[in-house]
Amino acid sequence: MATEVEELVGFLSSPSPQVKKAAVDIVQGLTGSEEGLKSLANYSDTLLASLLNLLGDKKEFVQPVLEALINLSQETALAGKMVDIGIIEREMEILGKVDPSIIQLLSMLLVNLTHLDSGVERLLQTGTEKLQGLYIAKLVRLFSTSSSENEEDPYGHIGSILMNISRMETGRKLLLDPKWSLLKQLLRQIDSPSTLRRKGVSGTLRNCCFESETQLANLLLLSQFLWPALLLPLAGKQEYSKEDTNKMPLELANPLSHEREPENDPEIRVQAAEALYLIAVHEGGRKALWSVNGPRILEIGYQYEEDPKVMEAYERLGSLLVQSNGVEDAK
Repeated sequence: MATEVEELVGFLSSPSPQVKKAAVDIVQGLTGSEEGLKSLANYSDTLLASLLNLLGDKKEFVQPVLEALINLSQETALAGKMVDIGIIEREMEILGKVDPSIIQLLSMLLVNLTHLDSGVERLLQTGTEKLQGLYIAKLVRLFSTSSSENEEDPYGHIGSILMNISRMETGRKLLLDPKWSLLKQLLRQIDSPSTLRRKGVSGTLRNCCFESETQLANLLLLSQFLWPALLLPLAGKQEYSKEDTNKMPLELANPLSHEREPENDPEIRVQAAEALYLIAVHEGGRKALWSVNGPRILEIGYQYEEDPKVMEAYERLGSLLVQSNGVEDAK
């Protein structure tokens, strides 16, 4: 005899829109509690297949379906099943074609699913050579061409998805590939008024810098965007002297020639310092950093820093620059 939960899951496939809508709303409510999640997990195969089928339905169905899937995807096993049955592919099919409130939910679900390596691989389209990179290019395009001035900012979570993608070497190499020009597009969002966007871009860039041993040339090709993205968050808010700015390229000298709003998120400042460290480990990276008067920016910025974790990141980077400079002077 079917249990109440089993019957409820069955109603998700009802031909009656009213019955189906009632079932969706009840399932969405159950996913909001640990007890409800456990009861639904026993029927996860049928449940997830039914919810996937409803993703292409009317907004009145899709919104609670996505809210339920977001809650369910916090369980690793259920998230893995979602990846296996093709939810990522279905999301990418409708992303950009639906209401902004739905886009935000789609993005939040993708954030959860790309915490899994299998989710990242699906989004990278690994194993399908002709298609590989197309989903990521679509995400970058939507993220880069949308406005963050809207309070809801439906595409804001894409930065977090890309940060998850960049955890894997394949993802980093794709983002750094000059043929795709994806990282260049992303870096234009580093001065967004949205902390969520800036954090996504900064974290993605930091992760990409783990490839600097083999990809330093590709990173430095983006110098016009790279140095402002990494140095301005660490520069403080004060006006720099002409003596200092005369030794900088215009993309640094112009914003540093007057007072400006500082980067107020310490996590972004830490990410910037860590990325610079990964670049400066290599001689070519250090030379490039010195050529834009980067160490002077770090010296001044450190004087005004108060966050202990950020100060620690500054000090680690500063020690590397001092020690390396001493070794190179001795050559």
